[in-house]
Amino acid sequence: MTTPDIAARRVLGAAAALVVGALTLTACGGDANADGDAKGGSGGAKTSTAQIAISAKDGSTGASINTTGVRVTDGRLATVRMTVAGSGEEVPGALAADGRSWKPKDQLERGTKYQISATAKDGQGRTSAANSIFTTVSSDNSFIGTYTPDAGGTVGVGMPVSFTFDKAISDRKAVQSHITVSSSSGQQVVGHWFGAQRLDFRPQEYWKAGSKVTMKIDLDGVEGANGVFGVQKKTVTFTVGRSQVSTVDVDTQTMTVVRDGQVLKSVPISSGSPEHTTYNGQMVISEKFVQTRMNSRTVGLGGEYDIPDVPHAMRLTQSGTFIHGNYWYNRGNPPFGREGTSHGCVGLADVQGAQGASSAQWFYDNSLVGDVVVVKNSPDKTVAPDNGLNGWNLSWSEWQAGSAV
Repeated sequence: MTTPDIAARRVLGAAAALVVGALTLTACGGDANADGDAKGGSGGAKTSTAQIAISAKDGSTGASINTTGVRVTDGRLATVRMTVAGSGEEVPGALAADGRSWKPKDQLERGTKYQISATAKDGQGRTSAANSIFTTVSSDNSFIGTYTPDAGGTVGVGMPVSFTFDKAISDRKAVQSHITVSSSSGQQVVGHWFGAQRLDFRPQEYWKAGSKVTMKIDLDGVEGANGVFGVQKKTVTFTVGRSQVSTVDVDTQTMTVVRDGQVLKSVPISSGSPEHTTYNGQMVISEKFVQTRMNSRTVGLGGEYDIPDVPHAMRLTQSGTFIHGNYWYNRGNPPFGREGTSHGCVGLADVQGAQGASSAQWFYDNSLVGDVVVVKNSPDKTVAPDNGLNGWNLSWSEWQAGSAV
């Protein structure tokens, strides 16, 4: 048998030592894939008909973190070993039931060098082998969109699907056309861009209660900007819960909670003071905290307050508007429902420590992320649609005008 020409394997270099000896003995020439001696060799051996294809080509530097894997035709995979090049850390994977394909169990890391070594056998038991050393697409040359809501959750009827991309997107049409959002309710869902890094999806009206929403992300390999490619490919499904919309009336200092069309409860509130008014408009609860710290300096004010244990806090805007419990209100102030005294938040009567019966405790326990809180009759302006998850403040025609497809 012809002696292997190890020097010709320029791509593998010193890393070839990582490949098991049985695989290197089959290599004849510079190709990283080997199928035995095509001429039969001195012993008259036949070439295996099993053809192995590793999707990440040997020496490539932009391999997918989602679709990299191994396939074989005219045979079955016998062994597949994937490691992080250099460290030798094993990458777990799964072999298909028919033995014809293998893929990593989890999404690969960006900008990481990997090695795959595989063997397969044809119907006559003859072995073929292939290996590849490659690097996945780098962070500099790829983009990822973080999104909300998460898979499997139950949210309120006002919850949009919201993407924030880690790179500016110049080809918005290409990116938006590879994300589809659909609902079991049959509602039309349209995307809207807020600048170059945020894309939200919503129907014309709030989601129908009890519907299932499916988001299909097919961005792997999509060029979102010059030389910058997407790396995500997955399907996410979440459930819309019951319908709950709460209306805060600044004139009367009350909040009325309506669930599935029926008034559930009305409670007194404290809105913003005349100096620090509360935004008007439709706002969506985006986060919930049993207790959190609120410091006026973090929202561009002076040292007016620094409260380390604000109870039952639910975020309404990214700029710092919350609906939250207030245990300090009665210190020299009239009872709830008489006047607004906050710095723009909506306050509910509460007790320190977030334990004990209170309006705030009740509202917190009965609220979902994605529920809507509408503020009306405030002297302030309407909240900006991109300040939090508040795109409902755009008309349907305005929303559609922000779509790239």
